[in-house]
Amino acid sequence: MKKILIVCMGNICRSPTGEAVLKYLAQQKGIALQVDSAGTIGFHAGNPPDPRSVQAGEQRGYSFNGICSRQVTTQDFDDFDLILAADTHNLADLEALCPPHLHYKLALFLQYGEQTILEIPDPYYGGSQGFDIVLDLIEAASHTILKKLQ
Repeated sequence: MKKILIVCMGNICRSPTGEAVLKYLAQQKGIALQVDSAGTIGFHAGNPPDPRSVQAGEQRGYSFNGICSRQVTTQDFDDFDLILAADTHNLADLEALCPPHLHYKLALFLQYGEQTILEIPDPYYGGSQGFDIVLDLIEAASHTILKKLQ
């Protein structure tokens, strides 16, 4: 079973959305995949996802049950096959934490999308439309990720 970790800064908006979407789509396609999410900071550790992320995701049929914020650990670099960052800032933070021999596991989530955008914008300080944009980008890239795993 492949294991994917999705990472943003606080692990309350983008990465839990990525976790919920990728889990759901993998299950729908019958792909054995373990998905988790984490943040590069631990400020929100133990908190559930942002209610706006949950609302936007649940409107599209995704479940956020059991998802709560946690900070990336050094063990994650050993445990996961692929670690996908929401943006280049989070990717740089991961590269600084990750042992050099495991850097091959790190990538931007949207590198797998077919759009030219490479970063998932942080919707935290914007309106609800930002959460829908995040979902659109994550859904598109998730389909490509799952095609590569099949």
